[in-house]
Amino acid sequence: MSNLVNVTVTINGEERSAEVEPRMLLVHFIRDVLGITGSHIGCDTSQCGNCTILVDGRAAKSCTLLAIHVDGSELITVEGLGTVDNLHPVQRGFWEEHGLQCGYCTPGAMIASIELLAQNPTPTDEEIREGLEGVICRCTGYEFIVNAVRRASEIMREENTVKGVK
Repeated sequence: MSNLVNVTVTINGEERSAEVEPRMLLVHFIRDVLGITGSHIGCDTSQCGNCTILVDGRAAKSCTLLAIHVDGSELITVEGLGTVDNLHPVQRGFWEEHGLQCGYCTPGAMIASIELLAQNPTPTDEEIREGLEGVICRCTGYEFIVNAVRRASEIMREENTVKGVK
């Protein structure tokens, strides 16, 4: 008798299902089972935020959730934001303002930025820093990331982007 459970999610607009062990962390389900590797595993302690994704529109650290807890949910990873030919405003902000260095924290920072901008479309620099508290960057000192989020906010207003994702 198998102790596997079926988990079905809509991830980046596509419905996906798989049988998994009940204790499988969501980050491992996404990376190892579904093969979507943009969300990084940085600390295994939920401190760094590199694994942050959107779960039903809310930013969540995917290393803190079990895959079975998101059964039926809509998930968005960095791969679901935009395409090379049509970048999401947050991706454009990071590109234009050099909001990355090594890039390891970038997916989590982008996702956290989307939630922040959905809640506060015109954040101050301090509000941006507070909104990104859950994502640790060991390279940039955050100044370029703050500039990138501020630029993304401008782009979203220019384009009248209401929702954070497609």
